[in-house]
Amino acid sequence: MNARPAAAAVQYPASEAADSTACLRCGVCCYSHLETYVRVTGDDWTRLGPDADRHAHFIGHRAYLRMSEGHCAALETRPDPDHPGVVQHVCTIYERRPQICRDLARGSPECEGELALKADRVAGR
Repeated sequence: MNARPAAAAVQYPASEAADSTACLRCGVCCYSHLETYVRVTGDDWTRLGPDADRHAHFIGHRAYLRMSEGHCAALETRPDPDHPGVVQHVCTIYERRPQICRDLARGSPECEGELALKADRVAGR
């Protein structure tokens, strides 16, 4: 079986391994083609505040973050000033993000799984 390298395209240099800002620039966990990818609870809706309708919507009786172009609509991409040729991913609702996003720990098995499965989806990496 041919195994591809585990997310080599999205790893930052070892000097940034402990740098939490590298996690914030990654954005791999924000990518999905599913409209029901990020569930928004009542507490999440309240935390989103007056912009909740702009960032989330209901599908049936459940709320989810809006998705756009294969990623969370709250995710912005822009050139990374510290890494020429690399795209920086910025969560525009980071301080108000849903609990499921808060619970995903950098370097956890879930994070590593996201990196392995989605590295090829993230443009500019």
